[in-house]
Amino acid sequence: MHALSRQQLSLLVMITLVWGLNWPIMKFGVTGFPPLTFRTICMWLGVPVLGAFLRWRRVSFTLPRAHWRELLLLTVFNMLFWHTLAILAIQSLSSGRAAILGYTMPVFSAVIGALWYSQRLVPRAWVGVAAAALGVLLLLWHEFTSLSGRPLGVAMMLVAAATWAVGTQMMRRTRIEAPTLTISFWMTVITTLWMTALSLLFERGEWVAPSPAQWGAIVYNALGVFAFAQVAWLMLARELPPIASTLSVMFIPVLGVFSGAWWLGEVLHWQDWAAVGLVMASIATVLWPPRSTAARVAAPRGG
Repeated sequence: MHALSRQQLSLLVMITLVWGLNWPIMKFGVTGFPPLTFRTICMWLGVPVLGAFLRWRRVSFTLPRAHWRELLLLTVFNMLFWHTLAILAIQSLSSGRAAILGYTMPVFSAVIGALWYSQRLVPRAWVGVAAAALGVLLLLWHEFTSLSGRPLGVAMMLVAAATWAVGTQMMRRTRIEAPTLTISFWMTVITTLWMTALSLLFERGEWVAPSPAQWGAIVYNALGVFAFAQVAWLMLARELPPIASTLSVMFIPVLGVFSGAWWLGEVLHWQDWAAVGLVMASIATVLWPPRSTAARVAAPRGG
């Protein structure tokens, strides 16, 4: 297991807040507005902000040509599938259900890591995976009937989660010799062009001017998601073992469910509260310092 630094823990808390609250905001933004176009506008606003941040931090935009093929693969699995399928699926699902299905990603990541990458997980990591899976099932307890009537939306979210899990494993093992900020910038640029092409092909006839409230949702996504959360997540995914980075974000669907309930007036049940406890236990398996680390901290220092 891996002990998070204070900076990593701070990033994790901010990512959780931004992404967790974004699910009802995103659901509101695509209600009555073409979803691919919504995502495209968000990204076109977010890319210049991200570029300005790189310039301010004096991070090079240069990426060696030898790494562009790997960059494209990372973009496909970390961003193209996720951003395309998730924004389409949320039209037919509630924000809470979409968040829960999307964050089956940690379970997929653990299984893929064990089977595909021969990643050995310690027992408490498997306990965390099991707790996360049970928490997801409890959150879906009252949703199975509704979900069965929306099989396409469910399938899209599960495919998005599975591909994102593969992308997280790939990001951890990337050999690209460039800062994560540079990699994130070019992945976002490629995804922006992809979303623009999809919007032109499939939604041009549906284009309308966003309402002021929809502009609010667009700006939140542009700044909060694409200029910050996506980049911060990729930094964690590259620095931490996949099981630590994935399980540590499991509170995002919980926040998505509760913020959606508060905003949309959905009723919460005992299963939701039980799921919160399980998710917190899952997160604890990766955030709680290993015994050896705790012993070193507790040991008195010599004079």
